[in-house]
Amino acid sequence: MNPRIFWCAALLAAAMSPASQAQILIGQTAGFTGPVGAGVTETTAGARLYIDSINAKGGVGGQKIELISIDDKFEPKLAAENARKLIEEKNVVALFLTRGTPHTEAVIPWLDKYGVPLVGPSSGAMVLHKPVQKHIFNVRATYQREAEKAVTHLNSMGITKIAMVYADDSFGSDGLAGAQKGMAAAKLTPVAVEKFNRSKPDFSTIAPLIYKANARAVIMIASGQAVVDGVKALRAAGSAAQIVTLSNNASSGFAKSLGDNGRGMIVTQVFPAERSIAYPLVKEALELAKAQPQSELSPAMLEGFAAAKVLVEGLRRASPKPTREKIQAALEGLRKLDIGGLEVGYSPDDHTGLDFADLSIIGTDGKFRR
Repeated sequence: MNPRIFWCAALLAAAMSPASQAQILIGQTAGFTGPVGAGVTETTAGARLYIDSINAKGGVGGQKIELISIDDKFEPKLAAENARKLIEEKNVVALFLTRGTPHTEAVIPWLDKYGVPLVGPSSGAMVLHKPVQKHIFNVRATYQREAEKAVTHLNSMGITKIAMVYADDSFGSDGLAGAQKGMAAAKLTPVAVEKFNRSKPDFSTIAPLIYKANARAVIMIASGQAVVDGVKALRAAGSAAQIVTLSNNASSGFAKSLGDNGRGMIVTQVFPAERSIAYPLVKEALELAKAQPQSELSPAMLEGFAAAKVLVEGLRRASPKPTREKIQAALEGLRKLDIGGLEVGYSPDDHTGLDFADLSIIGTDGKFRR
C-alpha cells in the first residue's frame, strides 16, 4: 500500500474511534462504600440522570461529559489522594459532588493549587461558605439552616426537652452550631449534648444518659450507619424520643436501613419534595427517572440532579472547549440561574447557592413524607 494512503487511512480510523472523541472530564471522589454508601450512590445516580440526558442530546458544545467517580470509602485522606489523581493524572476540568465536610476540606489544597472548581459538594458545612472558598460553588443550603429549622419546628410542637448527639468532626460541630442557634432563638437549653467518635461510633454510654435526661427529642448530627446504630441504642435504652437528623441522610437506602426504627423520624430536606411537580426541577427529574430501571426519585437523587444542572450551565458558559479557568469565571458570573423553580447565583464574593430548607417524616412505608 502507498505509505501516504496508509497514513491517511490511519488518521481517519483514529478520528472515528470513540477514544478520540473530545470529552469534558469531570472528577468525583465520594464514599461509594462505607457508612454513607447508599446516599452517595443515590446522589450520583441523580446527577447522572441529568448528565446522561445532556449527552443524549450531543453534550455541551458537541462534547460529551464524562463523570469519573472514585470511591474514597468516606475517608478524608483517601478523598485528598483521589482528588490529586483526578486533577494531576486524569486532567479533569472540574470536581463535582464530593461527600462529607472533612472530606471536602481535604481536597481544597488541590483545588487551590491547580485552580480547579468544585461544583455541588454534598455538604452543608458553613466552613465551605464563610469565608468564601474561591474554588467551591455550593448548591444546597447549609446544615446550620437545617438544624435551626428543626429546633424551631420541635419548639412549635411544644417539645422543649431536646438533646443533641453529634460526630466529633467539622460536620458535627457545624450542625451543632446551627441547632444551638435555634435553641438560643427559642430561649431553650438542651437537656444533653453528647459527642461520639466518628471513626468508631459507640452509643453504649450515650444512650442511657439521653434516656436519664428525659429528652423528648434527639437531634442526631451524624451520617448514615452511625445514626442507625444510635437510634437502636436509644430505643434499647428505653428512650421513645422523637429522632431528628439532617439531609445528609435523605436517601431511600438510609430509610430502609433503619427498619421499624425509621417510622416517624424527622429528616430535614434542602430540596422540594420529590413528588412536588409544581417545581419544574422535580417534574424534569421525575420524567427522566421514569425511563430508568430505578424509576423512583429520592431526595438524595434530587440533590445530585440539581447540582448537575449547575455544573452543566457552567460548562455551557465556558464553551467552546471548557478549561478550569473558563469554568471558574463562568460560575462566578452566574447570576439568578433558575434550575427549575429554585434560583442559584454566585459572585466572586458569594458562593453560597440555595437557602431552601424543609422537613420530612419517614412514613410506615419507609418513604419520606411532607
